[in-house]
Amino acid sequence: MAAGLGAIAGICTGYVVQAGQDPTPLPPLSQPVIRQAKTGAEPLSAAADRRVKTDGDLRKLLLRKPSGARAAENLQGDDGWLDMAAYAKAYDHPDDEFGHLIETEFRRAAVTGWTSGSTSVEVRLIQYRQEETLGARAATKNNQYWKEAEPGTRTLPVPGTTDGQAYVRSRPDSGVDRAYGAEAYAWRGDIAVEIFVRDSKPVSGAKVVDLAERQMERL
Repeated sequence: MAAGLGAIAGICTGYVVQAGQDPTPLPPLSQPVIRQAKTGAEPLSAAADRRVKTDGDLRKLLLRKPSGARAAENLQGDDGWLDMAAYAKAYDHPDDEFGHLIETEFRRAAVTGWTSGSTSVEVRLIQYRQEETLGARAATKNNQYWKEAEPGTRTLPVPGTTDGQAYVRSRPDSGVDRAYGAEAYAWRGDIAVEIFVRDSKPVSGAKVVDLAERQMERL
């Protein structure tokens, strides 16, 4: 009996002594160290980041009026800006177009234009939010679809784009002035480009393609 009590007392004494000591650290786990890959990538500078450019004043990305040309006087919008209602008014069915702009997530638009001799030019940049759909691409494809269906229209590619197209009409329109027309539609990122050229004589395909190419370079 005494031997048993002595053993118990010894065990208790050992626990008390151990409890009063600092814990012994566990050995490290034996596993390979995973090193983070070094890609060398750095954040884009403001000059290289296209979003910095396109999120600024959209009007600054428009083509500049040529020297000697007169600023257009009959453009829709205010001070170079086109809100959704003003942009929709440029179409034959504004109410339908207004609803379409809502569906394609219209954000804002800018416009410029000029007249030189008998030639008038209008350039629009339409920017989309593109949260649920690629609005710029969809709008461009829709305009191209209808232009390609028009009789007497010649189609030309816009260099520097994947699917930008220019359209030159070989016959005058049915309006009072019986003007000839040419148009171009292209897109880059969240911006759709629309260019309209009118003249009293047939419009050169090279002219409208050059305008479209230079405008795309500014984006």
